[in-house]
Amino acid sequence: MNAIVIEHVPMAELPQAWRDKLGQGLAASTSARVTVRIEQELSTVQAEEFVTDDPAFGIWRDREDTADVEAYVRRLRAPRFNPDGSRNDLP
Repeated sequence: MNAIVIEHVPMAELPQAWRDKLGQGLAASTSARVTVRIEQELSTVQAEEFVTDDPAFGIWRDREDTADVEAYVRRLRAPRFNPDGSRNDLP
């Protein structure tokens, strides 16, 4: 990220809106000098704007057996065998 830093700027040379935001303590002294740092703000990425060219991204999106995530995970975590030794045939 690039930033512009300007040091030793007299308060009187700042825009009025900036001086108002600095508060009463600094704004009262017009002979005070400040350091101004200007950075570009990062924009927030919306879900609609997300784009990827990774072919593996979203490969499970259309699977019907994962539509109910909780049931799918329960099936994955279920033991393969019942306590009596018989096979646990899950749907």
